[in-house]
Amino acid sequence: MNETSTPPARDTAATAAPVPQSARDPRPRLVAALQRVTAHALGPYQSAVVRIGFSAAWLFFLLREFPNRRELYGPGGPWSWDMGQQLVSQNHAFTLLLLSDSTVWFEVVYAVALLSAALLLVGWRTRTMSVLFMVGVLSLQNRSVFMGDGGDNVIHLMAIYLVLTRCGQVWSLDARRRARRPEAEDRVGPVLWLVLGTGLLALTFLGGRVGAGEWWLTALMWAVWLAQAVWWLVCRYGPGEPRTLADVAANLVHNATLGVVMAEVCLIYATAGWYKIQGSRWQDGTALYYPLNLDYFSPWPALSGLLSSSGVIVMLITYGTVIVQVAFPFTLFNRRVKNVLLVMMMLEHAGIALILGLPFFSLAMIAADAVFLPTAFLVWLGARVSRGAGRLRPGGRDELPRETERREAEPAARTLVG
Repeated sequence: MNETSTPPARDTAATAAPVPQSARDPRPRLVAALQRVTAHALGPYQSAVVRIGFSAAWLFFLLREFPNRRELYGPGGPWSWDMGQQLVSQNHAFTLLLLSDSTVWFEVVYAVALLSAALLLVGWRTRTMSVLFMVGVLSLQNRSVFMGDGGDNVIHLMAIYLVLTRCGQVWSLDARRRARRPEAEDRVGPVLWLVLGTGLLALTFLGGRVGAGEWWLTALMWAVWLAQAVWWLVCRYGPGEPRTLADVAANLVHNATLGVVMAEVCLIYATAGWYKIQGSRWQDGTALYYPLNLDYFSPWPALSGLLSSSGVIVMLITYGTVIVQVAFPFTLFNRRVKNVLLVMMMLEHAGIALILGLPFFSLAMIAADAVFLPTAFLVWLGARVSRGAGRLRPGGRDELPRETERREAEPAARTLVG
């Protein structure tokens, strides 16, 4: 039997392009990701926008309701002090306003809430102000739980989250002070923290009567206070490895909290969208018609009447709202689609503020949405605002703070928040 000669088979393993080591072994990528999470507090601009947005929303609300503050939250309001005590004894909510029925005490708590919101807005001693901001939000909202809307619930949650973030890295007076005097000794911070510790000690021993809240909230405030004390001691007496370890712990807490904030926003939109799908008025496209014809939600009756008179516009907005809310969590890994839907949601909340007369709810939701804004856009926006503010100063100098210049030169982080 004759055999035909055939050419030898090609060695495909030898001729194939070599596979990079990083593609075969995922460990370098995991190590790089771990180093990034521990070495950096991610999303500095996003966390700053969240800080500014929520403190502004709460500050503007307190200022608008200042003439009506005693009726809303005071001891002589419709929701009386005794009724508040009965409710708090059942739900164990935290509020300083039920420690005393004195009008003077109420005015002090309200003033602290106002002042802490204003100082957190500009980023002055953000660690201390974030704790006071949380205390003010919880004290007022838990005192009269039926006085708010959905925006209050978002502010309630975000006030707790802000305590755990490093939200003063940029766009704050703290960042400006660090850029100008990086080696200067901080004398104001320890004094503020000692005052806060004294108040926390009094709350721990005297707050058991009523309004002290769940044990975990008091434990959280003590943990934050002790962490800040350790931070100050390490920065002053333990530079080097102890300071590096403290930075790693702070970065991990910040990044984990930022992830919780993003998950919270996605959960809000996902649940809102899926619940809307189950409603018959949302299914037939007429849901928007009804609030447009309620006097309570019609600050501009002519505009509301114009929108509700067009069935096509009502149907498009109704279906568009459901589609955007349901689709948004699924677009996070596609930056372009995510950014388009993000703009649409912010415009939707701006429309709710204008047409339905819910400005504080809308501002709170826009501030929550801002955690997903692109870093490049926020850097560009901050540069333009800084230059505009520079022109307004005497002499018209057009210059950026050194901290902003340094961060503009850094490459934008490729993360979900960026």
